[in-house]
Amino acid sequence: MPGIRPCREEGLAALRDGTPWDVLIIGGGATGLGCAVDAAARGYRTLLVDARDFAAGTSSRSTKLIHGGVRYLRQGDLRLVGHALRERARLLENAAHLVSPLPFVIPAWHTVDRLLYAGGLKLYDFLAGGHNLDASQPLDRAGTLAALPGVRRQGLCGGVRYWDAQFDDARLAITLMRTATDLGAICLNHLPVTGLRRSGGRIDGAWLRDNESGESFEVRARAVINATGVWADEVRRFDERNATALLAPSQGIHLVLDADLLPGGHALLVPQADDGRVLFAIPWQDRLLLGTTDSARNDLPAEPQPLAGEIDALLRSAAGVLERAPRREDIRSVFAGLRPLLRPQETSAHRRSSALSREHAVLTSPSGLLTVTGGKWTTYRRMAEAAVTQAVEQAGLHRSPCRTRTLALHGCPPPGSPGQRHAYGTDAPLLAMLPGNDRRLHPALPHTEAMVRFALRYEAARTIEDVLARRVRLLFLDAVAAAETVDRVGEIVAEELAPPPDRLTAMRETAHEAVRRHLPSA
Repeated sequence: MPGIRPCREEGLAALRDGTPWDVLIIGGGATGLGCAVDAAARGYRTLLVDARDFAAGTSSRSTKLIHGGVRYLRQGDLRLVGHALRERARLLENAAHLVSPLPFVIPAWHTVDRLLYAGGLKLYDFLAGGHNLDASQPLDRAGTLAALPGVRRQGLCGGVRYWDAQFDDARLAITLMRTATDLGAICLNHLPVTGLRRSGGRIDGAWLRDNESGESFEVRARAVINATGVWADEVRRFDERNATALLAPSQGIHLVLDADLLPGGHALLVPQADDGRVLFAIPWQDRLLLGTTDSARNDLPAEPQPLAGEIDALLRSAAGVLERAPRREDIRSVFAGLRPLLRPQETSAHRRSSALSREHAVLTSPSGLLTVTGGKWTTYRRMAEAAVTQAVEQAGLHRSPCRTRTLALHGCPPPGSPGQRHAYGTDAPLLAMLPGNDRRLHPALPHTEAMVRFALRYEAARTIEDVLARRVRLLFLDAVAAAETVDRVGEIVAEELAPPPDRLTAMRETAHEAVRRHLPSA
């Protein structure tokens, strides 16, 4: 039933009763949560677990775009772009309270570039077909400056405007969790997998441990889906100790700046900045989001930090395209995420029962562990559909068609309803009734104490960091302001969850450490 409140104790009780699950999903990022929604919507008894919080990894650290991928046009991957544009249209319909159209401008300082961009974006329009948001159009110099008042004027000859969409990644993740819960799934965070269960040579469940109580659980499942993103190889090695790596992670960082660096309400895209990488400058929650880098990593830190020179490289790239060059002291927050990029030479060797693409892979091990990895937020639903369909076939579950193509996500009002763009959707009246709806957490930002209570009561937040990083997003918007709210959020956590004093102290320390990671000096 819609509106079900996630309850951790009820979820843990379901683990204790020993009833086998149809589908166990390991990983609570975009893909794993998408799998939980898909499986539950088909009527399967579904359990999802995550070692940390939902979307604590890559899925809360994206560029906040739902897009077809303009840069893939240059690579000639038109099929991938077409798939992504169709998924963009579905999200604009099924999560209308969270995903909204956003105009982009590609500025040009050379006439030939302007012509090339205009031609490429007409192809983008064509691939979107009936789902196109609006036709791209060339802009003269005056039109480009009107759309991007902060762009570098010297030598500017014009630009091209086109449309994509943006969203709040962590909020969409929590919405997927609530949708899965509405459909009957159990979704539990802070519950890591410590090993995979095997019977007769087949993976048929897992061992879990509750990070809060230390309690261990043994769960059985007919299908086990590994949707752990950049950590997919680690879970695969629970199954095959010497499994060859499928992934070659890449790190991207983003800087959060004040919006007055690029006013005008349009996003800026430079397909090839001075360092050869794509540069985005995107209005987001009354801030400017600047990204992104692309640096190979051989390690997999749970909390990746900017590598040496990454922040300065991004500032230099921005200085080349903005009239006022951003400085380190302008940075409100910095965050880094790891992309689960596939190793093509490895995925080609695992095609036997696989569905592969340039962006993602769905692979099955000899013992039946299904791994889905790669991809991006825009195509999470399509990846989930492929993974659950394959899991159903290999586990011999009763066949049921995918229902997510037209499934409205939790909180999405009916088309045409007033307040459709409210981030809390149909939960907005409930939020308004909670204590603290008129008290801000910080005077410089709009987030209220009621939002903290809502996160703890209805969105499965369990720690101060869960709230600040992935519910109200204050940590991503202004790290210094977030530091000033830690104690008050801790008081609300104490009132709502009543954790033991030592656990609350540890929460505060963890939250302050998270603040330090989001400061540019870290």
